[in-house]
Amino acid sequence: MNVLLIGSGGREHALAWKLAQSPGLSTLYAAPGNPGIAQHAVIAAIDPADHRAIIDFCLRNSIQLVVIGPEAPLVDGLADNLRTMKIAVFGPDAKAAQLEGSKGFTKDLCKRAGIPTARYARVTSRDGALAALGDFALPVVIKADGLAAGKGVTIAATRDEAEAALEGMFGKSGGDAVIEEFLTGEEASLFVLTDGTTILPFGSAQDHKRVGDGDTGPNTGGMGAYSPARVLTPALEAQAIDMIIAPTVKAMADAGMPFSGVLYAGLMLTADGLKLIEYNARFGDPECQVLMLRLESDLLALMLATAQGTLADCPAPVFSDDVALTVVMAARGYPGTPEAGGAIGDLAAAAATGAVIFQAGTRDIDGALVASGGRVLTVTARAADVRTAQALAYRGVDALDFPSGFCRRDIGWREIARESV
Repeated sequence: MNVLLIGSGGREHALAWKLAQSPGLSTLYAAPGNPGIAQHAVIAAIDPADHRAIIDFCLRNSIQLVVIGPEAPLVDGLADNLRTMKIAVFGPDAKAAQLEGSKGFTKDLCKRAGIPTARYARVTSRDGALAALGDFALPVVIKADGLAAGKGVTIAATRDEAEAALEGMFGKSGGDAVIEEFLTGEEASLFVLTDGTTILPFGSAQDHKRVGDGDTGPNTGGMGAYSPARVLTPALEAQAIDMIIAPTVKAMADAGMPFSGVLYAGLMLTADGLKLIEYNARFGDPECQVLMLRLESDLLALMLATAQGTLADCPAPVFSDDVALTVVMAARGYPGTPEAGGAIGDLAAAAATGAVIFQAGTRDIDGALVASGGRVLTVTARAADVRTAQALAYRGVDALDFPSGFCRRDIGWREIARESV
């Protein structure tokens, strides 16, 4: 079958890499893609925001499934418009994508459904936000209500920091926000596939959001990840599905907005039990890279069953027992103003180490690969344990020639510390 993949990041490169291995695939197309994705797919230079152009392309090329990678097209209703034209889609409609598109929507749903999460206040004005801030102890979490590319969260240690974060949000038009109590514990990410009724667990991971070693510096879209997150034991995973994910899927269906696609739950393992931090309506980036490296099942078959509402007929996805770990190479200046145009070389040498290099913010200029975004490459490796996977990934990083790039050097440190005990 012909498949169109929407997106241009490292997540989409990982999806293209895995979809290309499916025996059911005829031709994979990608819009707009990147030079790495072009190794696996035919590139279509179409803006994902141009829904009419996407639909026309699907009709002309007999596309039987569209896989939407990033969150913005989902929130923008691309899946709705494709389904109107009877084109199968992996990804939720706009109403269901509110689980990611609006932090306030999700918090209100959790309150109605009794899903454990941090205490919160939805605020829609600067004055109201400042008044609500007094109800929370420090540190306090300030979140932009809408999409923010993984960078709309401030953990404020002081009242001044909290007020500055709110000022930044309400200085913009329509800047709604959510104020949350700060949760203490360890974070883990749990993924499930759901067609709105059936739920299939789809692995776990731990991300590293802070830009610097030792989890220091500002939040980013993610500087690295590993899978599985062994801190999320089978018992805790079952508990998360029973207490958090299943009630969410039911509440969405009961509200007439069933969720179809991959649901990504960010969880906090607190002293009081599991709590939901937030939902994403798509695969994480860079979590997708480590999940794809471990996945042994046919990704295309699972995505098609999700889109067609037949997940109940599918066996559970099979993942390798190995650990996968990925290191993000970012452009100097990220997450502020990243330096664009930096030359990237020796990808073949990096791949020769055994690492898999997924491209994110890259472009080809006259046959030369250069950086075009904040997060540029994700260097990914798989091994029997985290320490070995980490060593393999950093061997790949060190083989690259990317002078204007940088990375964290401690991805996987928590799990390595546990393995050492």
